[in-house]
Amino acid sequence: MIVIGGAGSLYVGDTQLIDTPQFPKEYYAGANGARNYLDILRKENELDWTFFSPAVEMNHSVTTGRTGKYRVGTENPVFDENGRSILSAEDVAVVLADEIEQPKFLKARFTAAY
Repeated sequence: MIVIGGAGSLYVGDTQLIDTPQFPKEYYAGANGARNYLDILRKENELDWTFFSPAVEMNHSVTTGRTGKYRVGTENPVFDENGRSILSAEDVAVVLADEIEQPKFLKARFTAAY
Protein backbone atom coordinates (compact mmCIF):
# COMPACT_ATOMS: atom_id res chain seq x y z
CA MET A 1 0.00 0.00 0.00
CA ILE A 2 1.31 3.43 -0.90
CA VAL A 3 -0.09 6.37 1.04
CA ILE A 4 0.37 9.85 -0.36
CA GLY A 5 0.57 12.19 2.58
CA GLY A 6 1.95 15.68 2.77
CA ALA A 7 5.18 17.51 3.40
CA GLY A 8 3.99 18.85 6.76
CA SER A 9 5.41 15.93 8.73
CA LEU A 10 8.89 16.30 7.21
CA TYR A 11 11.55 17.64 9.56
CA VAL A 12 13.71 20.72 9.27
CA GLY A 13 16.11 20.31 12.14
CA ASP A 14 14.17 18.86 15.06
CA THR A 15 10.84 20.45 14.04
CA GLN A 16 8.20 19.14 11.68
CA LEU A 17 7.13 21.69 9.08
CA ILE A 18 3.56 21.57 10.37
CA ASP A 19 4.77 22.88 13.74
CA THR A 20 6.56 25.95 12.34
CA PRO A 21 4.98 29.43 12.39
CA GLN A 22 5.27 29.60 8.59
CA PHE A 23 3.04 26.57 8.00
CA PRO A 24 -0.28 27.73 6.46
CA LYS A 25 -3.01 27.39 9.08
CA GLU A 26 -5.61 26.53 6.42
CA TYR A 27 -3.73 23.28 5.70
CA TYR A 28 -3.14 22.30 9.32
CA ALA A 29 -6.07 19.91 9.81
CA GLY A 30 -5.28 17.84 6.72
CA ALA A 31 -1.55 17.85 7.37
CA ASN A 32 -2.06 16.83 10.99
CA GLY A 33 -4.32 13.98 9.87
CA ALA A 34 -1.60 12.75 7.48
CA ARG A 35 1.02 13.03 10.23
CA ASN A 36 -1.15 11.04 12.61
CA TYR A 37 -1.76 8.36 9.98
CA LEU A 38 1.99 8.04 9.41
CA ASP A 39 2.39 7.43 13.15
CA ILE A 40 -0.23 4.68 12.95
CA LEU A 41 1.48 3.06 9.95
CA ARG A 42 4.82 3.04 11.72
CA LYS A 43 3.30 0.69 14.32
CA GLU A 44 1.94 -1.65 11.62
CA ASN A 45 3.77 -4.97 11.49
CA GLU A 46 1.84 -7.02 8.95
CA LEU A 47 0.97 -4.65 6.11
CA ASP A 48 3.60 -3.72 3.52
CA TRP A 49 3.22 0.05 3.38
CA THR A 50 5.04 3.05 1.99
CA PHE A 51 4.25 6.67 2.88
CA PHE A 52 5.16 9.32 0.31
CA SER A 53 5.57 12.93 1.41
CA PRO A 54 5.71 15.09 -1.73
CA ALA A 55 7.99 18.08 -2.06
CA VAL A 56 7.09 21.19 -0.07
CA GLU A 57 6.08 23.04 -3.26
CA MET A 58 3.44 21.16 -5.20
CA ASN A 59 1.40 23.86 -6.88
CA HIS A 60 0.22 25.17 -10.23
CA SER A 61 3.24 27.41 -10.66
CA VAL A 62 5.42 24.36 -11.27
CA THR A 63 6.11 24.43 -14.99
CA THR A 64 8.83 21.84 -15.29
CA GLY A 65 6.48 19.11 -16.47
CA ARG A 66 7.82 15.58 -16.54
CA THR A 67 11.59 15.32 -16.29
CA GLY A 68 11.95 11.83 -14.86
CA LYS A 69 14.79 13.17 -12.72
CA TYR A 70 14.49 13.62 -8.99
CA ARG A 71 16.32 13.04 -5.70
CA VAL A 72 14.88 11.20 -2.72
CA GLY A 73 15.07 11.67 1.02
CA THR A 74 13.41 10.17 4.05
CA GLU A 75 12.64 12.47 6.97
CA ASN A 76 13.79 15.85 5.64
CA PRO A 77 12.72 17.83 2.56
CA VAL A 78 15.01 17.56 -0.44
CA PHE A 79 16.16 21.10 -1.28
CA ASP A 80 17.70 22.36 -4.52
CA GLU A 81 20.59 24.82 -4.82
CA ASN A 82 18.11 27.69 -4.34
CA GLY A 83 16.73 26.30 -1.10
CA ARG A 84 13.47 25.12 -2.67
CA SER A 85 11.81 21.74 -2.31
CA ILE A 86 9.79 21.44 -5.51
CA LEU A 87 8.46 18.70 -7.79
CA SER A 88 5.94 18.71 -10.62
CA ALA A 89 2.78 16.59 -10.49
CA GLU A 90 4.05 14.72 -13.53
CA ASP A 91 7.24 13.75 -11.71
CA VAL A 92 5.28 12.71 -8.62
CA ALA A 93 3.68 10.12 -10.90
CA VAL A 94 7.16 9.01 -12.05
CA VAL A 95 8.39 8.77 -8.43
CA LEU A 96 5.42 6.62 -7.44
CA ALA A 97 5.68 4.38 -10.52
CA ASP A 98 9.39 3.89 -9.80
CA GLU A 99 8.64 2.91 -6.19
CA ILE A 100 5.95 0.46 -7.29
CA GLU A 101 8.28 -1.15 -9.85
CA GLN A 102 11.34 -1.27 -7.59
CA PRO A 103 10.36 -0.79 -3.94
CA LYS A 104 13.03 0.86 -1.82
CA PHE A 105 10.93 2.24 1.02
CA LEU A 106 8.87 -0.66 2.42
CA LYS A 107 7.54 0.16 5.88
CA ALA A 108 9.05 3.63 5.54
CA ARG A 109 8.35 7.20 4.55
CA PHE A 110 10.16 8.95 1.73
CA THR A 111 10.07 12.21 -0.13
CA ALA A 112 11.35 13.44 -3.46
CA ALA A 113 12.20 16.72 -5.18
CA TYR A 114 14.53 18.10 -7.81
